[in-house]
Amino acid sequence: KAVVSTQSTGNSRDFSYLIGYGDSYPLRPHHSSSSCPSTGSCGWDNFNSADPNPHVLYGALVGGPKSANDYDYEDKRNDYICNEVTTDYNSGFQSAVAALVAMGEE
Repeated sequence: KAVVSTQSTGNSRDFSYLIGYGDSYPLRPHHSSSSCPSTGSCGWDNFNSADPNPHVLYGALVGGPKSANDYDYEDKRNDYICNEVTTDYNSGFQSAVAALVAMGEE
């Protein structure tokens, strides 16, 4: 329960690493589909843009900070270590959330 809380605003920065959760969350995850516009071409200009991704990946978890310091995290699309959305930690996180819901501790 503490790990889920830390990922979703229960940290020193009051920042959610869970996209779309809370008032402050990643806007530039390292994720090609959400980085591209709905129409038109998608290329390196889109990837290198400082603008938020055109599509919000609600419920996806980014890698988070490189250290125990929450302020070590930067919302940069090109930082695949801290800002990538992958199935390995997302599946574990979603499983933990499902277990908390099943136990009535959501």
